Amino acid sequence: MRLTTKGRFAVTAMIDLALRQNNGPVTLAAISQRQHISLSYLEQLFGKLRRHELVESTRGPGGGYTLGRKASEITVADIIVSVDEPIDATQCGGKENCNDGGQCMTHELWSALNQRMVEFLDSVTLQKLVDDQLAKGMQIEDKPTPKRAISSAPVVKPIRVNAPNSVFALGNQLVKQ
Repeated sequence: MRLTTKGRFAVTAMIDLALRQNNGPVTLAAISQRQHISLSYLEQLFGKLRRHELVESTRGPGGGYTLGRKASEITVADIIVSVDEPIDATQCGGKENCNDGGQCMTHELWSALNQRMVEFLDSVTLQKLVDDQLAKGMQIEDKPTPKRAISSAPVVKPIRVNAPNSVFALGNQLVKQ
């Protein structure tokens, strides 16, 4: 199996997303900045993840991505397969034609390795990877609130009213008169 940057980056980005989605949708720009992954590359990966329903997108201001399913229901194998990463250690791609059209002597060995890799990656959930990061002391920052230079809310000065603040105070005021 050749696990390329495509598979590694997809898993890394999904961990980042799962860690932060409780604060609302996570932007690819934020993931790109934190994980040092090209934004255009993340856009390609998340397009594939979205087609496989591992993530959902929200458009507009405050938009971004959230998980399409619970982190405990997404496996590393799901992520890797969704970004078209082949999990295959055989030279022939499983076609059994690597030795002049026939099976090579080590085909069964590599096929067994493929099976074990798929079983292992299928046994590791995104939630486990998130829990591992939290156990290592990973600190999740709160979503920063956007700062505005000019407030859209009007400035309201408090008005001082010299009136009773309860029914009892009103009654006492009326009795004194």
